[in-house]
Amino acid sequence: MTDESAIRNRAALAGTPARALALECLDAGIAAADPRRVVREAVGIDGDVLTVAGTRYDLGDYEELVVLGGGKAARGVAAALEAALGDRIDRGAVVTDGADDADPLERVDALAGDHPVPSERGVESARRVLELADGADDETLVLAPITGGASALLPAPADGISLADLRATTDALLDSGAAIGEINAVRKHLSALKGGRLAARAAPATVVGLVLSDVVGDDFGVVASGPIVADDSTYEDALGVLDRYDLDAPASVRDRLTAGARGEVAETPSVGDPVFERVSVHLLASARTALDAAAETAREAGYEPLILSSRVRGEAREAAKTHVAVAEESLLTGDPVAPPAVVLSGGETTVTVTGDGEGGPNLEFALSAAASIDASGVAIASVDTDGRDGGTDAAGGIVDAETVGDRLSADDARDALADNDALAALDAADCAVRTGPTGTNVNDLRVLAIADPSEPSE
Repeated sequence: MTDESAIRNRAALAGTPARALALECLDAGIAAADPRRVVREAVGIDGDVLTVAGTRYDLGDYEELVVLGGGKAARGVAAALEAALGDRIDRGAVVTDGADDADPLERVDALAGDHPVPSERGVESARRVLELADGADDETLVLAPITGGASALLPAPADGISLADLRATTDALLDSGAAIGEINAVRKHLSALKGGRLAARAAPATVVGLVLSDVVGDDFGVVASGPIVADDSTYEDALGVLDRYDLDAPASVRDRLTAGARGEVAETPSVGDPVFERVSVHLLASARTALDAAAETAREAGYEPLILSSRVRGEAREAAKTHVAVAEESLLTGDPVAPPAVVLSGGETTVTVTGDGEGGPNLEFALSAAASIDASGVAIASVDTDGRDGGTDAAGGIVDAETVGDRLSADDARDALADNDALAALDAADCAVRTGPTGTNVNDLRVLAIADPSEPSE
């Protein structure tokens, strides 16, 4: 059992063996993706030799070492780098959402930004990161924490784009149901930092990316909108996203994207651009990190784990129905795994917002699952590992067959789904999972704990 729970209301949510195990699996997954833990495992120093995920860098080759980057896990990465490297770090800045403010930093400035919608303070913080990048030269080693959330936390509007227009575009994209890769194709082409432009600003420095991925497939070009890697999207692609989702973007946004598509604005740097000659990127944690830890926790509890997929995407409420069907099949036939079992999945579902309620993909997943499941002995939990689902104060939810009926009426569940108001419904049923900001971000973690039907459920 996890010694210290990230879930603040874990005791109140447990209730049954299946629910208790599901919560323990969530805890294990979040803990495994803690940035301090993954940096300790991946980064080492022996004399003047720095090793990152097996790659060696001789610190004697550089006049200065700078840390710069951003994201929800960036502060934890910076803290772990300070613990390993101490005063070898000359300066630095990372932009975060305020998680882990108590974590002391001495060599690296922790700057504030906002998520999921960019803010003025984020613009100022991004400007400081760009200033550090501009000050780098061929004798600079840049360690770059790049983690989920940095797309919003590090806004650097391109020339002619106001913060207000960037915010309006971000809001529209988030409500449209567009996939993260599509959203980021637009963001990259409205930014002075994203889509490889941070690497361009730091060149000819040696840049070492330390990535905690929150995207399906761990595409470095999508994590944080790819600030230090080549961009394979174009202005034409970004325009296509606006048109595909019929978004009413501000005139300045559409004008810039149109000008870029015509070749009137420089494209983001792509594969083969010399700005990437001294850039290397290392994946330190991803959805698989959390899934593997949750699977081991299930195994230790005597449940057979099955990782269904780390790449689940699509509408949250529809994905929930598929997961419920998997649990029902397991109980009925023993396929794809026989009880007692824990079925796990990661990835990133989306919500097409049509109502005025408060929620997020994991909350909506949980509520839809609650409305669909009628098999006893099954607990279904879904959280965003950063601790804030859809910008709410809840990480997600945990439900079972008793949630709708005993705790929440079927009519209320249906109405809440229609209004995208999953948080209020799950709060009313005492089923919302709360962790607070966790300091990490490896996307969604879903747990289906399926008890042995021959065992008592209480």
